[in-house]
Amino acid sequence: MTAGHHDNAPGFRAIRWNMDWITRPLFGIALALLALGVLSMGTVPFAFLVAAIGIPASFEWHRLVAEDKPYRLEALVTALTVALAALSLAYDKSFTLSLAIVGLGVAASVILTFLRGNALVWQALGVVYLAIPSMALVALRAPASGIWATDTGALICGNLIGGPRLAPVLSPSKTWAGTIGGSIIAALAFAGFIALLNGSARAALPFGFAFSLIAHAGDLFESFVKRRFGFKDSGALIPGHGGVLDRMDSTLATAVAMALLVLLFHFSPLIGVHA
Repeated sequence: MTAGHHDNAPGFRAIRWNMDWITRPLFGIALALLALGVLSMGTVPFAFLVAAIGIPASFEWHRLVAEDKPYRLEALVTALTVALAALSLAYDKSFTLSLAIVGLGVAASVILTFLRGNALVWQALGVVYLAIPSMALVALRAPASGIWATDTGALICGNLIGGPRLAPVLSPSKTWAGTIGGSIIAALAFAGFIALLNGSARAALPFGFAFSLIAHAGDLFESFVKRRFGFKDSGALIPGHGGVLDRMDSTLATAVAMALLVLLFHFSPLIGVHA
């Protein structure tokens, strides 16, 4: 860590042209439209999309935490667990079966990792980290467009405004201005989406803002993991975003939080009250 990480980010005066300013929003919009399109086709097609996303995400996670040891078998276990848990929930609509699949996946990962001498906790954590949010997404059939706006909004506001850094040890590029600005943009995006569904945009604003803070927490967790194992990005699959985990880290956190609110407490994001 350098001393400069404690300084304020320079903001507008230090902006240099970067293709991320084009590729990041364009690919973000394209991914959101893809999610919305598949979402409209039903729960089963959406579960297949979640399962497909889980494959590269699994390999990225296990590559991050492998510490230069073989990781593909562990990644395959996680990918299969994510796919089976998501698809079983879509077809059978039973959390019991899906949770049993996750439990078997964790057990298989622990045994495999122990036999191969890898970092047991980090490898096994990948199953839970990816499978539980995947189940939550299928259960909700919720698009991530509002949450994804957090990331893009934070990038724009952070670069334009600069100022004090949010967590210089974990992610030197993140600033308080970017965090707050990203949350405001996410709240507006979420309110607009809810309005399109004939819901209450006014009620959606604070809901979207609160969930954007959870999105930031999910982003910081992945930043912590990358910093812990010496990586800048989880991968390079998505132009302007890095890897699948770099794009989905916020969604993984918010999907679980929203599922708990909606499924356990019967909260409706459309109207902002209990259903």
